[in-house]
Amino acid sequence: MEIIPAIDLRNGKCVRLYQGDYSKETVFSDDPVSVALRWQSEGARRLHIVDLDGAAQGKPVNLETIKDIVAAIDIPIQVGGGIRTMETMDQLFSADVDRAILSTVAVEKPDLVKEACQRFRGRIIISIDAKDRTVATRGWLQESKMIASELAGKMIELGVMRFIYTDISRDGTLTSPNFEAVAEFLSQVSAPVIVAGGISSVHHLIRLAELGVEGAIVGKAMYTGDVILADAFKAVRKVKLEG
Repeated sequence: MEIIPAIDLRNGKCVRLYQGDYSKETVFSDDPVSVALRWQSEGARRLHIVDLDGAAQGKPVNLETIKDIVAAIDIPIQVGGGIRTMETMDQLFSADVDRAILSTVAVEKPDLVKEACQRFRGRIIISIDAKDRTVATRGWLQESKMIASELAGKMIELGVMRFIYTDISRDGTLTSPNFEAVAEFLSQVSAPVIVAGGISSVHHLIRLAELGVEGAIVGKAMYTGDVILADAFKAVRKVKLEG
C-alpha cells in the first residue's frame, strides 16, 4: 500500500481544513516547496496536492506553486482542485504533473471524463468525496444526490482506472477513517482505490492495508507528528509480508 503525504494549497500556503470547511483552516507552512522536499526526504514516493482555491473557483489558482514543487522534487505528484477542462489538464501535464484528479466534473461533465480517459488513460483519477455515502462537489461546498459507489460504476464505464475515496466527515479531524464505508466502497468498485480522510495513526494505515486499498493519503497527521512516515512504511510492509 502506498502512503501518500498531502499538501493542500490555499493562498500559496500549505494548510489543512477541518471537514472541508474553508472557514476552519490551519496554516502549517508558508513554504509548500520546503514541505514537499521534507516528505520526499522522509521516503515518500508520491505526493498528493490539492489546489483548494482552485476547487472553490473552478480553475487552477496555485499553478505556479505546483510548478515550483514539481521542479524541486524527484518523485511524482498527483494534483486535484479545479480541474474542469481539457485545457487545464494539458497545463498540468505540460508542467510534468503525473496524475490529474477530477472530482466535480465526474458528476457534472461525464463526457469530459470520457475524453480525458481516452487521451490520458491511467493518468486520470476520479476523486469521490462523500458524506454519508453521498457525493459532494465544488470543493465540497455542494452536495449531489449521487451515491458514491453508483458514481464509481458509471466512471469505470467511461474508462476510469483509479479512484480516491474521501469521507468528508472525517477529513482533517484526526479521528479515524470510516472503515465500514471504505470496505463497502471497495466491495462495490472493481478498480484500485486510494483512501483519504481521518487517518491519524499507523494503526489506521495497517487496517486500510488489510482492507486492500491501493494507497492512503495522509494529511494533518503528518504535520502534527501523529504519523511518522518511516514507522508507517515499516508497519504497512509487515502487513504485506504477513499477508
